[in-house]
Amino acid sequence: MTTPALPIVVSGMRPTGRLHLGHLHGALANWVRLQADHQCYYFSADWHALTTSYDRTEEIKRAEREMFVDFIAAGIDPQRSTLFVQSQVKQHAELNLLLGMITPLGWLERSPSYKEVRENITDRDLALYGFLGYPVLMTADIILYKALRVPVGADQVSHLELSREIVRRFNFHYGPVFPEPQPLLTEAAKVVGTDGRKMSKSYGNSIELGESAESTSKKVMGAVTDPARKLRKDPGNPDVCGIFYLHKIYSPPDVVGWVDRECRVAGIGCVDCKRKLLEKLAPDQERMRARREELLARPKELDELVQLGIGKARVVAERTMEEVRAAMKLS
Repeated sequence: MTTPALPIVVSGMRPTGRLHLGHLHGALANWVRLQADHQCYYFSADWHALTTSYDRTEEIKRAEREMFVDFIAAGIDPQRSTLFVQSQVKQHAELNLLLGMITPLGWLERSPSYKEVRENITDRDLALYGFLGYPVLMTADIILYKALRVPVGADQVSHLELSREIVRRFNFHYGPVFPEPQPLLTEAAKVVGTDGRKMSKSYGNSIELGESAESTSKKVMGAVTDPARKLRKDPGNPDVCGIFYLHKIYSPPDVVGWVDRECRVAGIGCVDCKRKLLEKLAPDQERMRARREELLARPKELDELVQLGIGKARVVAERTMEEVRAAMKLS
């Protein structure tokens, strides 16, 4: 196995709708930083989207374009990172099939992600072969590019361990074709939605990237704060307030300290706190909106950038599959 000049990183997102501040500060901001010293592959996981939205395929391609726009507007550089669509690189499907032949059923049934999603998503049909086999396809996505690192949060390390087990099993039977992908732990900022829960499209509590100033302001001013603070004169607890978490991301340290101190002694009200946040958040959203509009006005150029990335990904993926077929004596 040859070692590239830069360590390889692979990550993807399912195209299920517009990205929001949770995506930006939970993943995209880190992806942008990784471009400086990694060879990065970032993709639209459209096949993965089918595991929970197989009956909504018309939404996937529309969401995919919006997602790539958000990627680039957030700072992903298509000249430095390879942007591509999972389903347009058929080697993902071939490797997924071959890995599926050696993956024990019990490993999949014990997968933390399998149990977690089944518990949290109750309005979709998840009794599906594709959903159960999601970690196998995820493993194929990662190792097809010989990724050494996968950016994950601390709560996702156990999910990656299954991929490492599949790699070890493959290498045991067929030889050392793949490196074991290591978790690249990322410190993701906590982003709480407008209702006090984790920001999520499925909860309807998100603020989209580049949302208009009017809409952003309306959502922030209507957001849930400390539920125990009923009156302006009541002291609050910023540690349970989603607006305070956004202050930690957008506001300078002196403002964060001011909010923390004054909220606890009822020196400021929630309206004061929200208006102070909008002083930083609204201009940032406007800059993001302008970048998005500029990209959306040049759809052909955007398509060409993604097609270029697809071509690059196919070359690397086919090179890996030639090794896999030879190792398995299928060539």
